[in-house]
Amino acid sequence: MKIVSILNQKGGSGKTTLSTNIAHALKLKGYKVLLVDGDPQGSCRDWNAANDGNIVPVVGLDRETLPKDLDAIKNGYDWIIIDGAPQIARLAASAIKASDIVLIPVQPSPYDIWATSDLVDLIKARQEITDNKLNAAFVISRSIKNTRLSHEINEALNEYELPVLKNGTTQKVAYPTSATEGGTVFTIQDQKASHEINMIVKELMEL
Repeated sequence: MKIVSILNQKGGSGKTTLSTNIAHALKLKGYKVLLVDGDPQGSCRDWNAANDGNIVPVVGLDRETLPKDLDAIKNGYDWIIIDGAPQIARLAASAIKASDIVLIPVQPSPYDIWATSDLVDLIKARQEITDNKLNAAFVISRSIKNTRLSHEINEALNEYELPVLKNGTTQKVAYPTSATEGGTVFTIQDQKASHEINMIVKELMEL
């Protein structure tokens, strides 16, 4: 069983989009998946209500007791995906403590890159006390293909000394459209967006 947190303390980085789509992709591969809404705003819970709980089970755990709360319910699952809270460092620290892997979605914007600094520090501190048992990587979200900024972001992120996934999401209407309906890119059968998510999941499973 693996616990994956999707974290970025900057709002609007694509955390919930990645969380819901990755969770659904893993379920479609035959895994038993639990999606944890770690954000007090409850975006994943709202999404779950919109689809009547028919895609993946979702629970809300948005307190600093997250690691202990997860211990009580994690048995029987192959993957647990945590959609983290923005701007609340103590909740990010709790999610990191509970996780095997942290994915950091970053849009191709200097503001997003700068905003990850504190989160990277938390991750590296956790890696140090666990002998690097925590894996972490950046994933580029909402990039626009063949733009200079999309190419340059990888160089900027290299300064943080964490890997950057080769695959990410691009600016596609399929992501917000499917979310509005309480679905994912798989429920609306968007092949290109589904391929993006599946390639991210492939890399995630190799971490």
